Amino acid sequence: MQPKSSATAKLAAKAAAILAVGALSLTACGGSSTPAATSEGGVQLINAGKLTVCSDVPYEPFEFQKDGKIVGFDMDIAGELAKDMKAELNVVDSSFEAIETGTALTGCDVSISSVSITDTRKAVMDFSDPYLNDDLTLVATEASGITNLDGAKGKKVGVQQATTGAQYAKDKGIEAQQFEDTGLLVQALKAGTIDAALGNQSVLGYAIKDDDKYKRVENYATGEKLGIAVKKGNTAMLDQVNSTLKRLTDDGSLKKYETTWFGEAAK
Repeated sequence: MQPKSSATAKLAAKAAAILAVGALSLTACGGSSTPAATSEGGVQLINAGKLTVCSDVPYEPFEFQKDGKIVGFDMDIAGELAKDMKAELNVVDSSFEAIETGTALTGCDVSISSVSITDTRKAVMDFSDPYLNDDLTLVATEASGITNLDGAKGKKVGVQQATTGAQYAKDKGIEAQQFEDTGLLVQALKAGTIDAALGNQSVLGYAIKDDDKYKRVENYATGEKLGIAVKKGNTAMLDQVNSTLKRLTDDGSLKKYETTWFGEAAK
């Protein structure tokens, strides 16, 4: 974990960059002091006419900035959800710790940020139907000599803090270096300050797919499924989210988004 002062500086810089993006309206976590507004279908929104989505940016290819916009697999889904609700998409850049503990939902309508569905998280938030299977993988440089998880012990292994990858490393006896977000994790891997990274197949496979200096050492079938999180008991919002996901599945859009953003990387 980074020192508090370093993490604070990073968050401040990230917030400044995000606020400069004109294509999307971004707000600070904490929500609106005005009463919740009703959208199409009777769903309550924190901000009138806007679907406020918490997401941890960057997390390629799920959510990241490109050409002045926040794009990615999750953002395609968020855009479709906003369209179905006839609302403007309003993205809030939140730490993953706030998202995975459910506290982000005090200021957001939904959290869409590659959130794995776990029993611990289900105790503090409600989840949509799964929209992606996403097990774990260990990636390393070819020169590292790492051929399996046991071989990574004693090496410099990185994980994103507060994720299932971090927990898996701990459970397997790996003393991993923790990074605030996956962007920093991938940067450290490519800068050579860590020997390997442990995390979800989708994001790490995407990060190394065009660089033959790195390899996927092992995959771990953990049965992870990603879901969209809503505040506990918000059944109207949950029904709307599931309705949109069903539409995207039935009309082939979800599969198209997978091909666009992951290709063969997540397989």
